[in-house]
Amino acid sequence: MNNPVRVRFAPSPTGHLHIGGARTALFNWLFARHNNGTFILRIEDTDTGRSTDEYIDAILKGMEWLKLDWDEGPYRQTTRFDIYRGYVDRLLKEGKAYYCYCTPEELEQRRKDALAQGRTPKYDNRCRCLDGPVPGRTPAVRFMMPQEGRTTLNDLIKGPIEFENTVLEDMVIMRSDGTPTYNFVVVVDDIDMKITHVIRGDDHVNNTPKQIHIYKAFGWEAPEFAHLPMILGADKTRLSKRHGATSVVAYKDMGYFPDALINYLVRLGWAYGDQEVFTREELIRFFSLESVGKSAAVFNPEKLLWLNSQYVNKSASETLAEEVVPFLFRDGVISDALQPDKQWLSKAVASLKERSRTLVELAHSLRYYILDDVQIEPKARDKFLKPEHILYLSEMRELLSGISDFNGAEIEKAFVSLAERHQVKLGAVAQPARVAITGTTASPGIFEVVEIIGKQKILNRLSRVIGGD
Repeated sequence: MNNPVRVRFAPSPTGHLHIGGARTALFNWLFARHNNGTFILRIEDTDTGRSTDEYIDAILKGMEWLKLDWDEGPYRQTTRFDIYRGYVDRLLKEGKAYYCYCTPEELEQRRKDALAQGRTPKYDNRCRCLDGPVPGRTPAVRFMMPQEGRTTLNDLIKGPIEFENTVLEDMVIMRSDGTPTYNFVVVVDDIDMKITHVIRGDDHVNNTPKQIHIYKAFGWEAPEFAHLPMILGADKTRLSKRHGATSVVAYKDMGYFPDALINYLVRLGWAYGDQEVFTREELIRFFSLESVGKSAAVFNPEKLLWLNSQYVNKSASETLAEEVVPFLFRDGVISDALQPDKQWLSKAVASLKERSRTLVELAHSLRYYILDDVQIEPKARDKFLKPEHILYLSEMRELLSGISDFNGAEIEKAFVSLAERHQVKLGAVAQPARVAITGTTASPGIFEVVEIIGKQKILNRLSRVIGGD
């Protein structure tokens, strides 16, 4: 590459950062980092009717959570209107653009007429050769497209693409109210910001020939283009809310790790052999556009959940303990006045992380470690807290209360002793204890659980169940 790589992620702030946008941002970020280039964040907010500061903030927070740090920006197009007008004036002076006095109502009627006659709706260029202004009308500005020949594009992902220029209409680049249009400002921005590679979704492919001609009009070499395949839902339709959460922030709230989501997103259309789990350093080292597939990728929530579980399981317990605290606060399990000891919490987390796929699941499981009381599942109560089980629990309470050094080995001895006394299998006494202590039939090893919860809480819970509370 002759010029230093400069790429941009340019979201429109009409909604939160979604899965498709996040993947586009990630591929740009990886391409920049792999090539020691520059990653620019640009907010395309010219749609003033739908763009909001709230969505801009949400996009920035989503990027920050994913740790996709940008080198320049965020630039906002609404602060650059004077720049765009200068470029429009240049095209008008050079005879490469012209004033169009057609009203929206006239254009709509011509569109309907074309459809009724079986023709493709397209501007008929009637204002190209006007002798002067039309009184009483405020004009828009249209760009003069070539009317013959072909536009060729060598897409870095899709390969060679050709467009017939006859299908390109003289598009509006400045509306009658003075606001510029998307296909124009994106080119001006890419020129000003010296963008070398445009990596974006393939829903922009049809915009590309229009933009290429604007580059040519300014005598500027167009950047390289790479259009990413779409992301589809399991039903092979375009990914949308009906397929589950599409907002990046939603996955944060659901207890996913940013690195897990990054890892999953990069595999939606890119591969490096058979490897599934990558560190960020590996992704930067291995990433290339040549390894991006041409086919649409299918979003699989179960695969993402599995991948997140790998990150949960492999994380240090101390790190997980810190990460889970906000979720414990959110669930009301802890408060400013009641927070568990960090070392103790790490020990509790260590016993649960192999069973937890998300931080939400981990926080939920920690409830029976932290809360003074637990809610017992009705089915578990009916099956394992019958009168004969209450007898076991009563005797278990007496055995545990007599232990001075409350550790796993001594706790196990008490359980084994009780089972031998009643000549039953260990599970016959362990499962009722598990239900009474955790409220559920599934938990880590019961001896470990009893030790972590602590002697007094265990005795209190057994007493409540024995007493029928």
